[in-house]
Amino acid sequence: MASSSSSSPPPSDPSLETVAPHAAVTGERKLNPNLQEQLPKPYLARALAAVDPSHPQGTRGRDARGMSVLQQHAAFFDRNGDGIIYPWETFQGLRAIGCGYPVSIAGAILINLVLSYPTQPGWMPSPLFSIHIKNIHKGKHGSDSEAYDTEGRFDPSKFDAIFSKYGRTHPNALTKDELNSMIKANRNMYDFIGWITSAGEWMLLYSVAKDKEGLLQRETVRGAFDGSLFERLQDSKKSA
Repeated sequence: MASSSSSSPPPSDPSLETVAPHAAVTGERKLNPNLQEQLPKPYLARALAAVDPSHPQGTRGRDARGMSVLQQHAAFFDRNGDGIIYPWETFQGLRAIGCGYPVSIAGAILINLVLSYPTQPGWMPSPLFSIHIKNIHKGKHGSDSEAYDTEGRFDPSKFDAIFSKYGRTHPNALTKDELNSMIKANRNMYDFIGWITSAGEWMLLYSVAKDKEGLLQRETVRGAFDGSLFERLQDSKKSA
């Protein structure tokens, strides 16, 4: 379902207006004023499911196993299912979704280096740079889309804004240029770690999941948020 805002007439109540005449950026990066008609309670962050108008209950048949959407995203890389992700498991997960050896090695080192300490259950760092999935929300970085909230829930309105703001060529997909525009627009001031991390995540996703036309489709991105995309990529790679 397309999330279009350009064809909607101005609201009769000025307090509902999403464009400020003297703030040009609000007209350039549009919101979808009809989202509440397309999805129940889009302002309500979902703990267990990555929902959008085409998937109001999340990924069909997916068992959340009691995990937040952010935990589900991370759990793909927990290859033995013990709730802890070690660098070699990150490497195996990256290889499973189609990353080459250099990217998988670099990714395993950087991801575990950055996320290990914030997710530890205590003050002591892990000598093996483990990531604890139960605390993965503590590793959330800035300068992102904010489609995950600070507790790891999925925010449908923030997810929808990815495409209403930046999907100018196609309403439900992003070109590489549009993706770069979003990454730059989401940068928080002086948040250098967030800038680098966000760019790395999105470029990695684009490299493994873009379609034949070079587009990153809305459903692909939604699947990345709840981890179901990783499972599809793994299955596709196995059957190839």
